[in-house]
Amino acid sequence: MQFNADLHIHGRFSAATSSDMNFKNLARGSEQKGVNLVATGDCLHPTWLKEIKAMEKVAEGTFQQGNTRFILTTEVEAEKRVHHLLMFPSISSVEDFIERIGSDTKNLAADGRPKIWLGGEELAQKVHDAGAYIGPAHAFTPWTGFYAKYDSLKHGYGEMASKIHYLELGLSANTDYGDQIPELAEITFLTNSDAHSPQPVRLAREFNVVEAKDMTFAELMMAIRRQKGRKFMRNFGLPEGEGKYNRTACSRCFVQYELNRALALRWKCTCGGSIKKGVRERAQELGCNRGVIHPNHRPEYVYLIPLSEIIMRAVGHSSPFTGKVQNTWESLVKDFDNELEVLMDAPTSMIRKVAGDMVADAIQAFRDEKIQVIPGGGGKYGSILLPGQELEVPAAPKGQKSIFEYD
Repeated sequence: MQFNADLHIHGRFSAATSSDMNFKNLARGSEQKGVNLVATGDCLHPTWLKEIKAMEKVAEGTFQQGNTRFILTTEVEAEKRVHHLLMFPSISSVEDFIERIGSDTKNLAADGRPKIWLGGEELAQKVHDAGAYIGPAHAFTPWTGFYAKYDSLKHGYGEMASKIHYLELGLSANTDYGDQIPELAEITFLTNSDAHSPQPVRLAREFNVVEAKDMTFAELMMAIRRQKGRKFMRNFGLPEGEGKYNRTACSRCFVQYELNRALALRWKCTCGGSIKKGVRERAQELGCNRGVIHPNHRPEYVYLIPLSEIIMRAVGHSSPFTGKVQNTWESLVKDFDNELEVLMDAPTSMIRKVAGDMVADAIQAFRDEKIQVIPGGGGKYGSILLPGQELEVPAAPKGQKSIFEYD
């Protein structure tokens, strides 16, 4: 069987997350999106763990709410502010790990994504000793990504590097970025939403298509390790340019720079802000500009733009959360079962009857790969333009020719 899996989210106890992040809403949102298996996120948080235990247990490490399966995961922040994605095979494994890090963290109830005062190798060892799994979360992100602070898996995980089986690409990267780096040839790439809200524009904005015999933790891990015919079939993700950190840019005014220009300015923007190296440039640097070499097992990477974002552009609104955008989204999802069906398969003629010409034409433009992406950087998301639309460029800061300065 094949199923869609979003393996990194957060609950309502993590910083900067929606109070609507509960399992009832996540189950409903996942069904509306067309995703079957979802991470619990934040499973080290005592209250969230209690709510996980209250769900129906399907198999060891696998739970059910409504029609959605959940597996035990959490994101943690370790030494050098690097974020790691942990996956657990059982509640007992979670509780074992909590005991092992007792003196290495403060109050686990303070934040769903806890800080653990361990280096990568020590952390990976404790995860492994608890029977769990670990890999980099949003690996290339310039602030908290693994490759922002380390140059190799060995550098970050030491002798535990051989125990790393997956790496999360993050919203600003795709498989082309990861496959510039030789050491990642045998690593399975994950594309996940890192959702902080159950809103359709956030939940499952990236996900994985998995081939396995069942939607359980054990089967998922066999797919990650490509064992007994289990495997990842496709990675669905945002166009990498939509990510907040795709291009090298100022974190204050978001002016984008070529790498040589940023180096010449010593990473100080003309506005006085700090320039952050983009994911695109960091991947090229790590790969020593060797280019992209995909291993035979690497699945297809399929671009996905959230339906509400496409509707927003089609109707000329500035937010995907306006009443008109949400009402149109709900009508389409109700008529065609889920968002993925609307985006990928529903006949355009039928979409036209439900949502009108502008929305139908915008969805067709997405399918025809005619949507233009204006890259983001420095912490600002990229944006999309439909055919015939033009970019509104804000005024450049004093002394700068353009907000996109490439000289």
